[in-house]
Amino acid sequence: MVKLRKYTTAAIIATFVFMSEKKTILVAPLHWGLGHATRCIPIVKALLAHNFNVLLASDGGALLLLQKEFPELESIELPSYNITYPKKGSHFKWKILLKLPRIKKTMDAEKDVVKKLVKTGKIHGIISDNRFGVRNKAVPSVFITHQLNVLTGSTTVATSKMHQKIIKKFDVCWVPDVEDKTLNLSGKLGHIKGEPFPIKYIGVVSRMKKKDLPKTIDILVLLSGPEPQRSILEEKLKESLKNNKKEVLIIQGIVEKEQKWQQFKNIKIVNFMQSAELETTINKSEIVVSRSGYTTVMDLTVLEKKAFFIPTPGQYEQEYLAKRLKKLSIVPSCKQEKFTEKKLNKIADYNGLKTLSTQQLDFSALFALFQGK
Repeated sequence: MVKLRKYTTAAIIATFVFMSEKKTILVAPLHWGLGHATRCIPIVKALLAHNFNVLLASDGGALLLLQKEFPELESIELPSYNITYPKKGSHFKWKILLKLPRIKKTMDAEKDVVKKLVKTGKIHGIISDNRFGVRNKAVPSVFITHQLNVLTGSTTVATSKMHQKIIKKFDVCWVPDVEDKTLNLSGKLGHIKGEPFPIKYIGVVSRMKKKDLPKTIDILVLLSGPEPQRSILEEKLKESLKNNKKEVLIIQGIVEKEQKWQQFKNIKIVNFMQSAELETTINKSEIVVSRSGYTTVMDLTVLEKKAFFIPTPGQYEQEYLAKRLKKLSIVPSCKQEKFTEKKLNKIADYNGLKTLSTQQLDFSALFALFQGK
């Protein structure tokens, strides 16, 4: 009995020490549509599986999405960048440039929040998905982006250097793509000459898994992104597809407290879906119509879907990705104002998105950074 009690006591002490050393990682995606938040979901799951605590941080719909996906995790609200699109896409770049003072103010506010979290021992590491101010020299800080180069037309060189200057302030940059400079998803966005700062390519990151399910949805529309362009595209697609005799489902990409379904003519509409339901729905669809946002491209690649892309007007990144995939005969696309239902017939002439690599990411090696400091 004595030996057993000694063993039990030792086990309890060991468990207590183990739990007290369990580190908490702050995961903070930008709220610019839902893409940054959704691609953080598999990373959060991996952190939990590798015995880290996770503190979620964002704002708006992105934060609400993460709270719904991980109701058991603690979360905090960060200052909002309040990014919106002008109705005329050509004005987007200049609108962002005019907002730089506000963006700088938001960055400073983020730094203050993080500083308090670090000072109180609340967090021991940071993963920031495009939130510039979410970093701290006292703890390992990771920046996630697929845009090492930021395309803005005539100002691309300046905006890319500006972005890279910010990335340098982090310990490492994780790029959600494969390193191969020929066979990859991000093209020149995520691949640069040399290595001006530590870069780790972490592969195509997605919360989705491919499943062989019967196809019950003919056309699935995935909407996302800031207003008013999200709503403008929704109205255009509803008008274009309302007389279609096929099974059409529109997922609005509006995260709210409750899921809401409605019917418009022949079209079923739902405000949002959580990961498991969305994964099943996409797998059951014949074709997907969506923006050419990078996270959507990654998800559809993992699911190996046939798609049609309509890039957000004025967003150079999405326009570049759509043009690149069209040129490679992978996915057809067109400008928002030129879309018609007939253009969906072009999908049959394209190869569709295919998985780039079956290699599994070594999360243990990736998270070793957080064991160092």
